[in-house]
Amino acid sequence: MDGIKPPHRAFIALGSNVGERVEMIERACLEMDRAGIRVRRTSSLFETAPMYYLDQEPFMNGVCEVETDLEPLELLDKLQSIELELGRKKLIDKGPRSIDLDILLYDQQVFTHDRLNVPHKLMLERDFVLRPLSQLIPNEIPPLPNHTTTYASHLKALPPPSPTPIATTYISPHFPPLRATDPTRRTHIMAILNLTPDSFSDGGQHAPASTDLESLGATIRSFIASGATIIDIGGESTRPGSEPVGAEEELRRIIPAIKHIRSSIPEARNVAISVDTYRARVAEEALAAGADIVNDVSAGLLDPEMLPTVARTGKSIILMHMRGTPSTMTNLTNYPNGVIADVSTELLARIAAAEEAGIRRWRMILDPGLGFAKSMREDLTVLKDLETFRTGIQGLEYFPWLMGPSRKRFIGRLTGVKEASERVWGTAATVSASVQGGADIVRVHDVKEMWQVARVADAIYRGQPPDL
Repeated sequence: MDGIKPPHRAFIALGSNVGERVEMIERACLEMDRAGIRVRRTSSLFETAPMYYLDQEPFMNGVCEVETDLEPLELLDKLQSIELELGRKKLIDKGPRSIDLDILLYDQQVFTHDRLNVPHKLMLERDFVLRPLSQLIPNEIPPLPNHTTTYASHLKALPPPSPTPIATTYISPHFPPLRATDPTRRTHIMAILNLTPDSFSDGGQHAPASTDLESLGATIRSFIASGATIIDIGGESTRPGSEPVGAEEELRRIIPAIKHIRSSIPEARNVAISVDTYRARVAEEALAAGADIVNDVSAGLLDPEMLPTVARTGKSIILMHMRGTPSTMTNLTNYPNGVIADVSTELLARIAAAEEAGIRRWRMILDPGLGFAKSMREDLTVLKDLETFRTGIQGLEYFPWLMGPSRKRFIGRLTGVKEASERVWGTAATVSASVQGGADIVRVHDVKEMWQVARVADAIYRGQPPDL
């Protein structure tokens, strides 16, 4: 293998403020991949106010790390051809554009040419460049003479931008983006639809809905009327000690329900559908049937094809922390460095695996996994310290977080309420704590009641809702 040169590492700034901004950026990333410019990692996307020419719409900005065999000017030519293919028309300098692809860094080289300067001349003074770049390489130093300051330090030294850029996670064209760093955002309610006969908490209450579509429709309409914006559909129980049912049975239970919701329930037009599965085949068929999100309790650990499958479909994924399997996880609760530190480390590893598979960071939602491979003490610590995950761990910033405390075993232990369906009051306390900690989504059984809890908690902890 002697003589084969390793690929070059470059960082490309991504920007769009015309049309469907996220979709345009995703198309640009796909075109880069097709052109042999392999997108290795992406930052989050940030909605930012325009600079210089102010009479234009806000931008969606990000950065991607790529591998390429192209030399700097060849890379520039290819990126500009992609811009033209995607319809970019430059009418005003620094004005509106459907797509903008700028080379920020190329290896550790300093490159000067009439057409291109690397490092990008203005990158260290632009928050909308440094913020996403610092997500990817916070501790690296610009390749400039006598320079010793990291990108993260440069970002901290900039004056705070006004308005503050908002990290944005994309679900689908019919669902509003999650705005994880918007302090006034509304908490989304994810309604649990277990189409299983052995669910730990609802006793198979909704199992007939997989065949009784009239009953299913009534259930979904009730969820939506009660405040749900996401429906999480599951065809296999993941309660502690549960046994798997197999992909065929899981598909038999969930696919008719997803298709019916998408084709026959107009009220669900702007509701996201999540499929609760750890099997790649089930995820792929559910997404093809109309689901928007894969909710994988194992974050891709139980099926090695899950992450590549989600990447290929271009859909969003919830990466949940778990150890082992549902039948073994209760014996895997040792956290030598503390539950926050160890869960963070393990989630960072799953983010890296998702990125390696090709999932964009703006398509990821994180879940610390309440009740999964955790004791009661650890569940309570996660609830109490959710804000640490969100803002105190390098690499976990800017992601939206889902919390799933509904009717969990630790609530029963604390209250002495044995029947899971009667743990509504205890769940209400955990939902309020989740909102205070910064959760973007709460996954619940009691939709009407928990919508009320989240609504009031939003008003307390996130400011007066804009429509009141």
